[in-house]
Amino acid sequence: MKMRNDYTCPLELTHDMIKGKWKPIILWQLSKGTSSLSDLKREIKGISQKMLLQHLNELGDCGVVGKTSYEGYPLRVDYYLTDRGNKIFEAVSIMQSVGIEIMVEDNKTELLKEKGLL
Repeated sequence: MKMRNDYTCPLELTHDMIKGKWKPIILWQLSKGTSSLSDLKREIKGISQKMLLQHLNELGDCGVVGKTSYEGYPLRVDYYLTDRGNKIFEAVSIMQSVGIEIMVEDNKTELLKEKGLL
């Protein structure tokens, strides 16, 4: 991910950090607690391991996601939200709430029921 040097608005910085199809979903999954790469891959349907690793590295570069690596075999790495990540997750959570409201207004509640959000 390429971060700009100049911004006209602080929102641009935050947007650059979490833009893309998968990053808000990764943040949502990590808000539930520390996860391994395989746990994240299993929970996020449709994401490739390559894309997941790329986004985790980009989120790590921005200080949003941290990781703990353990020695030994098999190699184990756990990912978690940093303090900065938890702050950004607050915005993602608001976006989720707005999405739920819109789905209810539009009578698209099947997914919400399936996910236990309604």
